[in-house]
Amino acid sequence: MVGWIDFRRDLGDQGDVLYSMTEALRHRGPDTQDVWLSAQAGIGHRGLATSGSPDDVRPARAETDRGVVYVAHAGEVFNGDELRRAVEAAGGRLRNRSTAEVLLQAFLLWGPEFVDRIDGTFGLAVWDGRDRRLHLARDRMGIKPLYYYAYPGGVLFASEPKGVIANPRFEARLELSALPIVLQPRLSLPGETPFKDLYEVPPAHVVTFTESGTSRRRYWELVSRPHHDTFDVTARRVAELLDDAVRRQLVTDVPLGAMLSGGVDSTSVAALAMRALREEDPDRELDSYCVRFESDPAHFVATELRPDVDAPYAAAAAEFIGTRHTTLTATLQDVLDVIPATRRARDLPGWGQFDASMYLIFQQIRRGSTVALTGEAADEIFGGYPYFFKPEVVGHDGFPWLGDGPKLSRFLSPELLTAADAAEGERARYSELLSRVPRLPGESAEEARMREVFFLGLSGPLSVILDRKERMSMAHGLDVRVPFCDHRLVEYVWNVPWALKSQGGVKGLLKAAMADVLPPSTAGRKKSAYPHVQNPVYDQALIREAAWIVGDKESPLSGMFDGEGLNGLIEQIRANAVRGELPGGSNQAALLIQLVEMRNWMDEYQVSLP
Repeated sequence: MVGWIDFRRDLGDQGDVLYSMTEALRHRGPDTQDVWLSAQAGIGHRGLATSGSPDDVRPARAETDRGVVYVAHAGEVFNGDELRRAVEAAGGRLRNRSTAEVLLQAFLLWGPEFVDRIDGTFGLAVWDGRDRRLHLARDRMGIKPLYYYAYPGGVLFASEPKGVIANPRFEARLELSALPIVLQPRLSLPGETPFKDLYEVPPAHVVTFTESGTSRRRYWELVSRPHHDTFDVTARRVAELLDDAVRRQLVTDVPLGAMLSGGVDSTSVAALAMRALREEDPDRELDSYCVRFESDPAHFVATELRPDVDAPYAAAAAEFIGTRHTTLTATLQDVLDVIPATRRARDLPGWGQFDASMYLIFQQIRRGSTVALTGEAADEIFGGYPYFFKPEVVGHDGFPWLGDGPKLSRFLSPELLTAADAAEGERARYSELLSRVPRLPGESAEEARMREVFFLGLSGPLSVILDRKERMSMAHGLDVRVPFCDHRLVEYVWNVPWALKSQGGVKGLLKAAMADVLPPSTAGRKKSAYPHVQNPVYDQALIREAAWIVGDKESPLSGMFDGEGLNGLIEQIRANAVRGELPGGSNQAALLIQLVEMRNWMDEYQVSLP
């Protein structure tokens, strides 16, 4: 969805602009289009039909004697029936059974606080013409995106930056203080973007705009409480919560698929989905998908984070749980060909090949499915990464996933080092997040630190992972759902002590909870992160492009970096001589992806410096 609110002028003659904004998001909603324009408010919507009639996803409005109330949403509401019954019990009159109508009547009954009652993955816009207020809301975990640009007297908003960029009021400029997050996205705090004055509604927030200003309300957050359940009781409760989350998110009238790597996370979700579907219909099929690279036999090297190739484990899991399985074999050229498209899917600097492989598998899934399930987020919730088990890393006073290797932000020019102050910015972000950790009085120092580490991961890297998943899937009009992000499951596992989460090894609690659905090949497999290309041809291309960027005086990055220092790093990478732990378990050449992506983003989007 997109929107334009102006409290000080008549938008009646701006229909063409609103249509252009709406059209920019055609890929997100290929099934319906709605554009509504009044004197001071315009909202455009593209619908993706995932259940019932396409009309079920259209916006809803109510004409009152004080003005129009208009509601548009993107994403899914999983407790629609429960919310519908609550509305009817409170005296609301539903003109139809569409989701937007239920949300509209809930707003009329309870005001902006109605968002607290929604269970789902959503971006939501409510224009209340009765008092000229715009409310923007986002789901608890931030699975669906929603951006806004406020200017004196008005605001633009959209599910992706391109919807805002399509309005001539917005000027694409770089926010210098955001350079560290451009060069290392895992440092991002909720709501930040590298575009000047363009922000994202933070997860679990309602942002309200009036002519006099902007206000925010957080409607959900983690609360720390003592956990008294035994390991066995905890495992059973995790199984119940995850099973219920999968069942809620299976509700759809369109073809359904699942990502399946053969790891614990995706296999758990696919197995629970298969079990639930077969309970309804013994002949029901579920399509599953994984990706491998043509170059793996020649170039794959086992690492701590990626000890093996997914495809054999995925095939074994598919046979065990009964899915109809497809393995996509991607060539290096396939990856290179879609990298520009991944950047356009984000409208922001991307992750190069890390985006491309996911883009390709979602492209494959969309050929047969409109909705797919994924096992993402389990590592952040249950503690699946190697660093969770390294006392020297966990005990370090800093972000545990950043490692101690070189950082691109250290090679900014002296002027930008002063303006962006990357080192101080990193410390400030770390301190700010620690100040938000919900503490539990009386827990041990070790458990308190692990609580901090989990909070850091849920606040930063998880948002990056969810963002990649959402943007690469919706580029194809594919709705990918994340059962591990069910807020009830997250709330419960948050309070499970680390000693229980880790009992039995990496994700021991989750393995115990899923013991009755996991094949032996999965249960005994080491953690293996989402695959990426290991190919010297790709690495050499990255190195060449980075070296060209540093030396190109016409580049938009010219003068932004210390050329001598950055060239020195590039030569170290070329010689495979970089020392230290690298973020995300990547290889040395991958350090340059953000530099290359930043340059291409600034060029393609004509991003100017302030």
